[in-house]
Amino acid sequence: MYEQNYGFIQIKLAELIKQRGISKNKLSHRAEMQRSQINQYCNNQVTRLDTAVLARICTTLDCKIEELLEFIPSEMADNSEP
Repeated sequence: MYEQNYGFIQIKLAELIKQRGISKNKLSHRAEMQRSQINQYCNNQVTRLDTAVLARICTTLDCKIEELLEFIPSEMADNSEP
């Protein structure tokens, strides 16, 4: 059976941290998150997004969700089964 590639969600937290000039430690404190959790979001190592965490990040960084998350569609490939 052919496996469909649906693309993925890119988390742009590292870019936002840099743009806002805030340290991970300060974000951790203000958003009430563990630094290890912030590192996972920065490195796109999160498998399940938590809406409460996303809300805390957006509030702390004063950003919109579309600034934090980006949908990367799959490459247009031949979808026919081999």
